[in-house]
Amino acid sequence: MRLRHAAVAIVLGAGLTVGVHGQDHGQSHGAAGTHADHMEHSFADVERYAKSFDDPARDGWQMPDRVITTLGLKPGQSVADIGAGTGYFSTRLAKAAASPKVFAVDIEPAMVAYLQRRAAQEGLTNVVAIRASADRANLPEPVDAVLVVDTYHHIPNRVAYFTELRKSLKPGARLAIVDFKKGAPDGPPEQFRFTPEQITSELTKAGFRLQTQHDFLPRQLFLVYGMN
Repeated sequence: MRLRHAAVAIVLGAGLTVGVHGQDHGQSHGAAGTHADHMEHSFADVERYAKSFDDPARDGWQMPDRVITTLGLKPGQSVADIGAGTGYFSTRLAKAAASPKVFAVDIEPAMVAYLQRRAAQEGLTNVVAIRASADRANLPEPVDAVLVVDTYHHIPNRVAYFTELRKSLKPGARLAIVDFKKGAPDGPPEQFRFTPEQITSELTKAGFRLQTQHDFLPRQLFLVYGMN
């Protein structure tokens, strides 16, 4: 799976990587593929994607500060940004008032290296870049929250993936899914945009329950889950 903040990316099949926190989909795909349940996409060209993922114009509809405030992280807590891409959300999470420990997770090696350089350049000692594998996030320790932005539709075998992820969550931890709504501008093809009901059905099978649905993002769903 490719997770992206884009949030994390996962290598699939012939070295393909699936999505990252970002909006570079559709006709702009490079090496890409589609499957019945997920989309594959290569994000190896980091400098190219940094221009779109970190475009200041994105802030207007992504509303990162409000998303982070809504998560309600507290000092001493930790959060995993799955599909971290170039660090659009990871760096903002690290700079938040709570100053949480941030695991910036991505499957693409070039993205992980970029995240490491960016964290060092910005003096963010609370950011730890993690390379994911195809079926798990490879978190080194349990976390209090997980943020998955514009990445859910890139993850194959989602029920198995999120079932495994539960092992890396502390009691009371939350899972936040942000992904493109049907009919919204940009984003993946319509067949890879899921309704809240579809996402909740899959995550229920993985042992999660819907806690809150936020509707303030103009282009994306924002769903928060707890563990059963």
